[in-house]
Amino acid sequence: MKKKKSTIRKPKTSLLLCLQEGRVEAGCDEAGRGCLAGPVYAAAVILGPSFKSDLLNDSKKLTEKQRYQLRPIIEEQALAFGVGVVTNQEVDEINVLNASFLAMHRAVDNLKMKPEHLLIDGNRFKPYPDIPHECIVKGDGKMLSIAAASVLAKTYRDDYMNQLDEAFPAYQWQKNKGYPTKVHRDAIRVHGPTPHHRMSFRLLDEQLKLAL
Repeated sequence: MKKKKSTIRKPKTSLLLCLQEGRVEAGCDEAGRGCLAGPVYAAAVILGPSFKSDLLNDSKKLTEKQRYQLRPIIEEQALAFGVGVVTNQEVDEINVLNASFLAMHRAVDNLKMKPEHLLIDGNRFKPYPDIPHECIVKGDGKMLSIAAASVLAKTYRDDYMNQLDEAFPAYQWQKNKGYPTKVHRDAIRVHGPTPHHRMSFRLLDEQLKLAL
């Protein structure tokens, strides 16, 4: 049966804490789908009824400093959180959409308590065994738990790309985090791909010129 799209709306003043009161919900989001290099990260977060934050929002609307300020707050105050990772090799094997689903599944696997319902950012998801879900388009700007997951996924992935940058400074991953910037593509053109690049992606505009 085809799932109906959520009609939930973001309040003018803040994000919603839950979709259904009294239900244990885990917000899920991923980071790194559009990157040329590095893994896909995802997080799942269960927030308690007393959680409040005036700053928490879609991670893309926050500064880097704000995201890192929020991460310890989320981790300390959440009832549970989990992070899941899918490598660039796995992305090449199963495609990036399935990789994002798998990363969210792994994040849910790592929760210390089982949620009764999953809130998924976006419009598609592969059902997780024995836990119903709701897809919410732009959910990271509507639900606190999804926004929290977006912050964790983004910051943990950024940490990893910063570490990779130390070994591969020419690609400037500390700045672009693996996304297809001009500097990143120019480095691929000059130095070729690394073991961390997604070979199923179009690494250069002139793909045929890339010596594999």
